[in-house]
Amino acid sequence: MTTALPTPSAPARARSNSTFAIALRRLRKHRAAMASLIVILLLILVALFAPFIAPYDPNTQDLNGIYVPPSPGHLMGQDSLGRDLFSRIIYGSRISLIVGFTVSLFSVLLGTLMGVLAGYFGGRTDTLISRFIEIMLSVPELPLLLTLSGLLLSSDAPFLVALRQNPNNSVFIIVGIFTFFGWMGTARLVRGEVLKLKNLEYVDAARALGATSGRVMARHLVPNLLAIIIVNGTLAVGGAILGEAALSFLGFGIQPPVSTWGNMLSNANEVVLEHPYVAFWPGLAILITVLSFNFLGDGLRDAFDPKSRL
Repeated sequence: MTTALPTPSAPARARSNSTFAIALRRLRKHRAAMASLIVILLLILVALFAPFIAPYDPNTQDLNGIYVPPSPGHLMGQDSLGRDLFSRIIYGSRISLIVGFTVSLFSVLLGTLMGVLAGYFGGRTDTLISRFIEIMLSVPELPLLLTLSGLLLSSDAPFLVALRQNPNNSVFIIVGIFTFFGWMGTARLVRGEVLKLKNLEYVDAARALGATSGRVMARHLVPNLLAIIIVNGTLAVGGAILGEAALSFLGFGIQPPVSTWGNMLSNANEVVLEHPYVAFWPGLAILITVLSFNFLGDGLRDAFDPKSRL
C-alpha cells in the first residue's frame, strides 16, 4: 500500500523588486506626493468635464453684474464684463493643463534626445550641443520670452496671421516658445547619466554583439534613464503652468477671449484693492496646481532615490 505524499503548497507570489515597483511602494509613503496626486487627478477630471461642471459659458457677459461679489448664483463673483469667475476658472484649468503637459512632454523628448546624443557620441556632437545649451542658459530667459512671444503674436507673416485668426491657436505658439526654452535642463541631466552608463559592461557587451548605436541608445540607455525623465517631466509641468500664467499676466501670453488663469490675473491687476476676489481665485488656482506638481515631483525624486529614507 502506497502512501500519498502531501502536495507542497504553491509558493507565494514573489514581491516585485523592479525599480518602478519599489519606487511605487516608496511613493505611497510620501503623504504630500499622494495628496498632490489626488489633487492633480481632480484637476484633470475638472478640465475634461468642464462643459458639464461650469454653470455658465465662460465668455457670456452680463453688464448688470460687473464686479458683483461672490453669491449663491456666482460662487466666485463676476469680473469687469460680468462673466462668471467660477466658470472661467474651470475652463482656465484646461489651458493650464494642456500647456503644462504638452510643454513637459515635448521638452522631455527633445531634451532626452539631445542629452543621449551628446553623452553617447561625445566629441564634436557633445561640444556643439553643450555649448549651445550653455549659451542659451546664460541669456536672461524672461526678457527673451517676452520678446519672442511679442514677435510671434504680432508678426505679419502669413502663416502666423492665419494661425492667430483662431484665438485658441495662441496656445500652440506659447507651447512652441516654452518647449524651445524648456528642454535644456533635461538634456544636461540626461547627458551626465549617459556619460556614466555608456562605459558599463552591459553596454560594451551589446556593442560586441553587433548592436548599432541607435539600438544601444534606445534599448540599453534610455530605459535606464526613465526615472530621471519622469521626475524632471513632472517638475516641468508646474514650471510651464507658472510660465504661461506669467506671460499671460504681462499680456504676451494666450490672448483673450480664451480664458486662462494668467490673463484673469492681468484683468484684475487694476482693481485688486477694490475687488480682491477677482485676483484671489485665479491666483489660488495657480498656487494649488503648481504646488501639487512640485510636491509630486519631489515625491517621485525621493521614491527613485535609493538613499532616501522613505
